Amino acid sequence: MQSKIENKSARVAVIGLGYVGLPLALEFARTGFTVIGVDIDARKVNALRAGTSYIQDVPSADVARLGQEKKFSATENFDALRDADVMFICVPTPFDRMKAPDLSAVIAATQSIAPRLRAGQLIILQSTTFPGTTEEVCLPILEKSGLRAGKEFHLAFSPERIDPGATSSAGWSVKNTPKVLGGLTPRCTELAKALLIHLTPQVHIVSSPRVAEMSKLLENIFRAVNIALVNELALLMERMHIDIWEVIDAAKTKPYGFMPFYPGAGVGGHCIPVDPYYLSWKAREHDFVTRFIELAAEINEGMPYHLVKLVSDALNRAGKAVQKSRVLIVGVAFKRDVDDARNSPAERVIELLLARGATVDYHDPYVPQFAVGANVFQRARTLFESRALTAENLRAMDVVVIVTGHRAVDYQLIVENARLIVDAVNATAELTPADAQRIVRVGAPM
Repeated sequence: MQSKIENKSARVAVIGLGYVGLPLALEFARTGFTVIGVDIDARKVNALRAGTSYIQDVPSADVARLGQEKKFSATENFDALRDADVMFICVPTPFDRMKAPDLSAVIAATQSIAPRLRAGQLIILQSTTFPGTTEEVCLPILEKSGLRAGKEFHLAFSPERIDPGATSSAGWSVKNTPKVLGGLTPRCTELAKALLIHLTPQVHIVSSPRVAEMSKLLENIFRAVNIALVNELALLMERMHIDIWEVIDAAKTKPYGFMPFYPGAGVGGHCIPVDPYYLSWKAREHDFVTRFIELAAEINEGMPYHLVKLVSDALNRAGKAVQKSRVLIVGVAFKRDVDDARNSPAERVIELLLARGATVDYHDPYVPQFAVGANVFQRARTLFESRALTAENLRAMDVVVIVTGHRAVDYQLIVENARLIVDAVNATAELTPADAQRIVRVGAPM
């Protein structure tokens, strides 16, 4: 097996062709491996077969070229796993409506592997999850095949590390981001490392899958807690009539011991809102309450409510109520310059405004359609379409709410034409007009 990995004759299978799995599959194909991508979504498979990418950071030209070179193919048929030497599991790990871990996709993927498992294969779980998943959830399912892990097949965990939108901005991608790796046995680790160094020369070995699983949670909990800190400070700064954005700009001039984080409408995406709950849930098994983590989640989840209060207060000062007001949300993606709207705080903001009787539209240059209607609200899910950002449309709105600060948005146009602006991300800071009272910024004096 090791020689096949070293000479790139090992066949690689990637289960789950989303934001994590597809870039991983294509990068292995670029390095010279033959890769088969497996996904239950026929639309994704058909798009890839046609040489079309559905992910912003993945050019369609790459999909088409690697397909033509017979280095990458996609299928819905899990029997393709029988021919693979290596299998990556890159499926979603969300939480349910009660914020308990939902491992159904990981379990389903593992159950699909088990009856097709053969001696010598290497399975690497990449999906973010709580410590113990590889050994407590995946291992027992795989060993139902009759093969023993660490002896007849190999098992490891190497967390995904991907920063959507960073390919063109910060330059981080699959091929230059260091990998963390924890194998079930030293031999599992050895084989997995031999494979992963084809992606990046920086493979950091840890003592177990649990350590690797926990390292990923720590990375994202660190971000969640620090975002919560500046969100709470933003609320305080509003009362103290101090601009949090100016404070952060000053603090970040310190060349050591400080890392800037910024307030906003909340947190979104597939990591930051979810991963802390995975650890909190697992901690209860050990009679431990992660109070610091849960407090951070409470603060971050309260930001959409605070933003809507700022909208209501701004309208009241203008002599209008939220009810029957026309509101334009600018930016519904979970972060700037990406097309991913999963768990975006914009959904909660829109729902809260609708519940208060407002008429809501949105504009996002990257997200042409956006569905709202979370389960905790007694509303059917509603599909919205992005409106053009024109002077006419802006003048028709009672208030414009900037939730995500895409750089492609013309904020000067907004400032010149909107009656009221509530800015969650400081996008208008350098564009404040003479009548500055028209603009309310989160974390800044009114």
